[in-house]
Amino acid sequence: MLAVLAVLTSCKKDIEIDYRQIEPIYVVEAFVTDGHMEARITQTNDMDDNQTTSGINQAVITVTGNDGSSAVLEYEGNGYYKNYRAKGTPGVEYTIDIQLNGQHFTSTSTMQKRPTINNFRFIWKKMLNEKYLMGELLFQDIPNQDNWYFIHIYRNDTGYRWAVKRDDVDPNKELQQLFTFDKEGSNDDDMLREGDRIHIELRAIDQRAYDYLYSMQMMDNTGTNPIDNFTGGCLGYFSAYCQIAYDTAYYEAYVEEED
Repeated sequence: MLAVLAVLTSCKKDIEIDYRQIEPIYVVEAFVTDGHMEARITQTNDMDDNQTTSGINQAVITVTGNDGSSAVLEYEGNGYYKNYRAKGTPGVEYTIDIQLNGQHFTSTSTMQKRPTINNFRFIWKKMLNEKYLMGELLFQDIPNQDNWYFIHIYRNDTGYRWAVKRDDVDPNKELQQLFTFDKEGSNDDDMLREGDRIHIELRAIDQRAYDYLYSMQMMDNTGTNPIDNFTGGCLGYFSAYCQIAYDTAYYEAYVEEED
């Protein structure tokens, strides 16, 4: 709770950044799920260039598993490569291999079992005489193994909040993840509105994906880039995961008060 409050009440100041131009770097976001395989390749831009460089169509992408499986991802446009015939299997370690303009990028990820959502609710929580609108997600830890999770909340089909969590505190038990949406009395553009559609995705990920996403989450505090997830010098990450989704909508009348 104190960490959440610290973020909400932290001061802001202007920072002058002395940056230099560098050659564009490829950025890869790649996934193996129990339904299909997918990757997207873009490029970085200079600070004063807000145009996203996509449409990278020269890559040859292969995903292999230590079970002997192999699949090629086909280009579909706008930088996306997909294979809907291939799917992942829990327990299998997958390696993605990307050949692109003389460069070679690789990463590995082990697919986890499917997680289980127990409950989600909107609640008002009181902290230091202030009330905060929060979302409480309860989900069951996958028993008898080390686990890492990624939670992504979408509002009206647009990414809204995300977090990562591991089971080192309460293994084999019900886990809780809280998301702060609003403070009572505020009128921020980012606050939830009556009738907003909420879509929640809970993924069981491996430690390599967790380490990358956790380091990304800590960037504001550390002032560093996320840890490398690929060899070869590209940015981004590769994750093999199973996922479960939950859909609801926000209505103020159904927000619960914390006991």
